[in-house]
Amino acid sequence: MIKVILLKKLTLKKPPSQKKFQTWVDQVTKTIPEKIPKNCREIGIAIIDKKTSAALNKTYRHKIGATNVLSFPYQAIPGIDSETLGDLAICAELVERELQWAHLTVHGVLHLLGYDHIEENDANIMEALEITILDKLGFENPYKTV
Repeated sequence: MIKVILLKKLTLKKPPSQKKFQTWVDQVTKTIPEKIPKNCREIGIAIIDKKTSAALNKTYRHKIGATNVLSFPYQAIPGIDSETLGDLAICAELVERELQWAHLTVHGVLHLLGYDHIEENDANIMEALEITILDKLGFENPYKTV
């Protein structure tokens, strides 16, 4: 199991409980256990505001403005094993519903595990995994259009 550590709550908006985040991360590990590094035992999740999100987005992605979730895979010091998969920074002001919190958590963890959506085929694989994991959690397809 990968333990979720809520790092900071830099927002007035109330995020889900640590228990909910833990449930969402656990479902990722149950769905794709082969992708989880053997020594991985924790993930950090920071709940941030728009200003912090925009600053991180500019610094690390060279993009202007806030974004909903940023993923920071842990870069281990050569020769030293780490139990940390990485950190997620979720902008509370850009999240409205529990589905979005769950989706962004799952999405971010998949990024930490090496998935991306730059190429269309990779995006299709990642989205299919997100849909499967969220369905197992009882959530609707976040990509479904009305």
